[in-house]
Amino acid sequence: MTDTPPDRLSINPSSPFFDGTLLERGVGIRFKGIEKNNVEEYCVSEGWVRVAAGNTRDRKGNPLTIKLSGPVEAYFRDIAADADASDA
Repeated sequence: MTDTPPDRLSINPSSPFFDGTLLERGVGIRFKGIEKNNVEEYCVSEGWVRVAAGNTRDRKGNPLTIKLSGPVEAYFRDIAADADASDA
């Protein structure tokens, strides 16, 4: 596997940008320099993330999302943890 996350990734299995093996590995997102844990989908090249809008659901039971624009940085959590361990 490469050490670079994909440009676009979604946690929704019905999305064409879903990749279960990458999600199991653990992808972290920094949006505008802040670590986000509630990202449903992201695109680094276009500079946006989709986050859940509270606990609101649509007719099909999926969370309603809002699209936020800004600088997005994606990284693998296992690489970040290895880097932190080597710094200590």
